[in-house]
Order: sequence, then C-alpha cells, then structure tokens
Amino acid sequence: MSDERTRVRDFFTERAAGWDARFAGDGPAYASAVGLLGLRPGDAVLDAGCGTGRALPALREAVGPAGRVLGADLTPAMLREAVRAGRDRSAALMLADVERVPLGDAVLDAVFGAGLVSHLARPRAGLRELARVVRPGGRLALFHPVGRAALAARHGRALSEDDLRAETRLGPLLARAGWRLDAYTDQDDRFLALARRTPATGGGPATP
Repeated sequence: MSDERTRVRDFFTERAAGWDARFAGDGPAYASAVGLLGLRPGDAVLDAGCGTGRALPALREAVGPAGRVLGADLTPAMLREAVRAGRDRSAALMLADVERVPLGDAVLDAVFGAGLVSHLARPRAGLRELARVVRPGGRLALFHPVGRAALAARHGRALSEDDLRAETRLGPLLARAGWRLDAYTDQDDRFLALARRTPATGGGPATP
C-alpha cells in the first residue's frame, strides 16, 4: 500500500468509532445530494469511499428493492461502523481501493462520492477507474456537506485555488478521467459536483 493510502487508512481508523456522532446532523444533506444524482428504480450505484455508509440508506431508497447498491471503502474500521449502524442492510459492502474497484466495465449507472477527491492517492487514476465501471451516460456526484470555504475555515486555513475541488481544477481533472462536469455548487452548506460519463474513456492503464 502506498504511503498516501496508508495515511488515509490510518486517519480514518483513528476516527471511525466517533465518526457518526461527530457529524450526526449531516443526514439530510446526504439525502438531498443523493436526490440530485438522478437515480431511478432498478439502477446500480456505488458509494465510493462510503466510510460508515451514511449515504447508503438514501441510495437504497432511490433505486428501490430491485436496484443494486454497493459501498466500497479502504478502511476496515469504517466498514465495521457501517455494519454496526445496520447500513449493510442497504448495500453490499466491500473493502476496496477506489483505484481498483472489483467490478466489470460499465456495470453501474452512477457513483456517489462524499469527501472522496481530497483523499485519493492519485485523483485522476481514481476518477478514471470509476469511469471504467460506469456505463456511458452514467452519473457521478462528488459531495461534501459543507463548502470549500467553510471547510477551510473549520481547519483554520485559507481557501486555495490549488484545491482539487476548485471548479477551475476539477472540471479539467474530470475531463481527463472520462467525465463531463455538468453542474457545480460550492456554498457554505454544500459542495456538489455532478458529472456525466463521456462515451469513451480511452484504453490502457490509469495514470496520475
């Protein structure tokens, strides 16, 4: 495992047990973001970097009993918390790196990723892998329950245009990975980027 993946796993392992309690008020924001993903009954959707699975019940409700909901995360401790919270009843959980999703090509209708981009060891490679498993025209939602400025202030740092989630950086990054950015919202109470999988992502291995 790379140093960055180890850092991410260690970061979330230390915080897993108290994660849901710390962010107990975020449920409605997750449900609202899932609603904007445009899921239909019977769709197949992946929560990439699902953590404790806070989006999984809303995703299940959106696709209905005939749909398929998957949750993938790099950190075993976060998945254990998802099971403890009963969210494994809404989805099939798997321990997996977003850069190596154990799914075939074009098998999903959509991907939901909360706080995902900031924790990818290789953002382009991770987003390209997600494009691989989504059908052409499928959808991607990159979400955070607070906007970039509010999050920066929470951590005592200045807002930077070097942030991968800045629209000027995220749009080109998504395009290189096989996505088209369709909508971008960055407000104090929500960050949400909605993208669509372009007809072809190209062949060969993913690169950073």
